[in-house]
Amino acid sequence: MRRLAIVAAGAMLLSTLVGAPARAAEPAIYDPIPTEPVTSKLGLVLTEYAQFPKSETNPPLVDQRLNRVARINTIMELPDGSGRRAVPDLNGNLYVVKNGVPSVYLDVAATFAPQFFSGRGLGQGFGYVAFHPDFRRNGLFYTIHTEQASATTAVPDYVQSGVIYHGVINEWKATNPAADTFAGTHRELLRIGFGGQVHGIQEINFNPTARRGSPDYGKLYLAVGDGGLGVNNTDPQNLAIPHGKLLRIDPAGTNSPNGKYGIPRDNPFADQTDKAGEIFSYGYRDPHRFSWDRATGKLYLGHIGEHAIEAIYEVKAGDNMGWSEREGAFVFDNTSANPCDRLFPLPAGDSGYTYPVAAYDHNPAANWNCTSDVGVAVAGGFVYRGKDVPALRGKYVFGDLVDGRILYTEASEMRRGRAPATIHRLNLFNSAGTPVRMQDLSAPGAPGDPNRVDLRFGTDAQGELYILAKANGKIWKVTGTRVFAAASAGPSRIAPAPRASNWAPVTPSKWQFTNGQVILAEAGSERPGPRRPFEYAVLSAGPVWGAVDIRAQVRLDEPVTLTNRDVIIVFGYQSDTQFYYAHFSTDNTILPHNGIFKVNNADRERIDYQWNGRSRGANPAIVDERFHSVRVKHLPATGEIAVYVDGRSDPLMTARDTTFTSGRVGFGSFDNRGRLRDLTVTGTPAS
Repeated sequence: MRRLAIVAAGAMLLSTLVGAPARAAEPAIYDPIPTEPVTSKLGLVLTEYAQFPKSETNPPLVDQRLNRVARINTIMELPDGSGRRAVPDLNGNLYVVKNGVPSVYLDVAATFAPQFFSGRGLGQGFGYVAFHPDFRRNGLFYTIHTEQASATTAVPDYVQSGVIYHGVINEWKATNPAADTFAGTHRELLRIGFGGQVHGIQEINFNPTARRGSPDYGKLYLAVGDGGLGVNNTDPQNLAIPHGKLLRIDPAGTNSPNGKYGIPRDNPFADQTDKAGEIFSYGYRDPHRFSWDRATGKLYLGHIGEHAIEAIYEVKAGDNMGWSEREGAFVFDNTSANPCDRLFPLPAGDSGYTYPVAAYDHNPAANWNCTSDVGVAVAGGFVYRGKDVPALRGKYVFGDLVDGRILYTEASEMRRGRAPATIHRLNLFNSAGTPVRMQDLSAPGAPGDPNRVDLRFGTDAQGELYILAKANGKIWKVTGTRVFAAASAGPSRIAPAPRASNWAPVTPSKWQFTNGQVILAEAGSERPGPRRPFEYAVLSAGPVWGAVDIRAQVRLDEPVTLTNRDVIIVFGYQSDTQFYYAHFSTDNTILPHNGIFKVNNADRERIDYQWNGRSRGANPAIVDERFHSVRVKHLPATGEIAVYVDGRSDPLMTARDTTFTSGRVGFGSFDNRGRLRDLTVTGTPAS
């Protein structure tokens, strides 16, 4: 009766808690976060730590996104001083890892068969494990798993409409906590019914910064999604039920509605009529991962968005993150007849919501139909407080779980009520020092979509950072950092005079060499052969270069009203159909602009790491009619290419390619006018 009363009361509360979204007078917003993550010069060195065996869904999968080697969700260290790590696989096994070697500690799927269910929905199955901070003495740990509603007679403690599966929290008590195979007992704490097959109970965890005797010690946090019922789902604003909430419970207590756990008295809604006392904060769509900063105790949560916004929140008791009235720091109109018109500016005097401390957007392709999945989802991470990687200290490291980008913000910049922190994109290196992307590391042996990394993060007791990929069931440890393209290009240096005898243009009549400048005075025209820059001049003075560091100042002579204006720096030039070039443009929204490209007897190919595959590359390089300093560095030995603008130490663009190991340099454009001055070339002449 208590459960049904709460749900009924929740429906009555909707009239005051949830109304029609506040529509601003301004037009809809289609690019809510125009700035892309800033590429960092810093790169993580990833050393392979563990490989997990192939696992299968139950029942067999339909959605190929579940077709992974092992659906590993995190890695954590058991809080018993043993050095053992725990890794849950959604398909059912809980692994213990010793010295990088996994073994099955507990088969959750078999324990709850035939009700156990992992074959639909990206988060279905054995989702997560959390060990009590006093596990060494009490042997207690907690798990999430899912069951089909039609396959069980169990009754959920809380429900939403049209329940089709249950998310179940169990407490386990190991007879011998030091054993590497579980033996003991378990009991059910909480069962929540969901009306959809996604956005269930995503993570459970204890606050590692809470000390014995403090109010937060031994309190279990649960990130509960909205059930995936769509944009009109008002449950996240309904304080009578746990859906779309971050919960906080006491597993040792008994004052919950079902009597199996406790509701802490210091929870924001404890003992309030018609409100679920378990709620710590609310207004979530998919609260996917959360963690505490070990230095400050602040709680950060990575939230997967609906229409446009992937967000990191700093969470405090009682916060309302706004879904589905807000998405990130924008009004979300879930009543719009046009699904493209969802986001609007916040109204004047806006209050009552908590907004992200960091966020990035989806940037869909131009022909996106506004209802399909863009393929963007944040993977929440950790503020690094370890000792092995000093350059990461104080950085909140997270990423995108689909494409595997690894990102960071400075924890000191993530401040509530302030402008969101700058997001930086980290480069990656394998243990041999070769630049890689997560798609490179996770693709070998990956079934299903090799471009979908399914990225996750974890830490050990020392706060060291681990990276996981479901795609191939591997875990890497972050063992150091490197600066991208840090090696010297070489000692030789030339500063050629800007005179015609030093340059070999495609069309000499279009060029001027005067006033200390190399000037492309007339736009080029397309030529037969592969698609490539129309007009450029190759520096004929000096040697053919191997490793090279090119520095100059360039100006775009077209008016700023022309968004697709560009100039290029050529390097690795072998012939008119074999060379690299860096493209500097105002426009970063289409594939041919503002990137690093290769022409190899075929149409130019984009090779930089910044293009998202849909609609955005690096942030615009040049947006005015002034001179700007540019730098292009190419290290053929490693394939590293880095492009810098205006003296910044962080590169605007990065790439790795080993096709051309030497060549000449040059300057030009596709079909615009521009100029170059103060050119210096440093490097190693090709043998």
